[in-house]
Amino acid sequence: MNILISRVLAGLLCTLALQAPALAQSSFPNKPVELIVPYPAGGGTDVLARAFALASVKHLPQSLIVMNKPGASGAIGWADVINNKPDGYKVALLATDLMTQPNMGLTKITYEDFIPIARLNYDPAAITVRADAPWNTVEEFIQAAKTGNFRVGNGGNGSTWHLAAAAVEDKTGVKFNHIPFAGAAPAALSLMGGHIEAITVSAAEVYAYTSTGKLKTLAVMADQRIKGFDKVPTLKERNIDVSIGTWRGLGVAKGTPPDIVNMLRAATAKIVTEQSLRDALDRQNMGYAYADGDAFGAVMAKDHAFYRGLINKLGLKNQ
Repeated sequence: MNILISRVLAGLLCTLALQAPALAQSSFPNKPVELIVPYPAGGGTDVLARAFALASVKHLPQSLIVMNKPGASGAIGWADVINNKPDGYKVALLATDLMTQPNMGLTKITYEDFIPIARLNYDPAAITVRADAPWNTVEEFIQAAKTGNFRVGNGGNGSTWHLAAAAVEDKTGVKFNHIPFAGAAPAALSLMGGHIEAITVSAAEVYAYTSTGKLKTLAVMADQRIKGFDKVPTLKERNIDVSIGTWRGLGVAKGTPPDIVNMLRAATAKIVTEQSLRDALDRQNMGYAYADGDAFGAVMAKDHAFYRGLINKLGLKNQ
């Protein structure tokens, strides 16, 4: 009898041991989740993250805590996510810089280090100058830039906004002095301070300044005009064939358990329907562009190949 009881107890203990990881995962999250924003506070990515965290309250049992970890065009924040335990408690706010940075040889981190949760938005780049600048059209700006040492700010060396300015150079023959910043927000502040002539961050990230008359956008790098900038032409309208921008989305480190990934994907699909999130995007004129995990993964793969070709064509890869 004692032998039989011992075997039964051993079997139960073995079963419980096997079920323990699954039970632990099913209780996710049982503590706050960090939403890592790899850019400074105030930029478009930060605005999106904070609006998303606020909207998540109804759909997650724990809080989403926004953590800004800027630097190296996003690489510092993304490294923080992939270098920690892949347990879902660190979620990365991904952006198109994840496609440009590795293709320029600036980081070994790629989109393949993450499992996509969802894409949330998309915004085109734009050429923006001070409101009192003497150029009122993109043609005037390009012509003046050809005769002067124009300093054009971007979101960091190898960032999407750096590539946007480089693409304009390629199509127009102008040469800019590229000035990197830790993100769009400090670039815009430098422009308002008169330290640079222009910036090529997204139209959405300068809306607060253009709508109050502090800055003016000369052109957007989109296929068609965008909301909030209806009077601003696209570069394509001005016979400059450049259409480039950034998306933002969520991802977790490769190796995160599938049930946690699925839980985050399901929660995100509900969070994006919250009116507070849509309102926050509208206030900043940020474009809503939801894509689920698989669709987002396909976008990242496609864009990685696009930027590799562009960077090679422009000879921007670090040797």
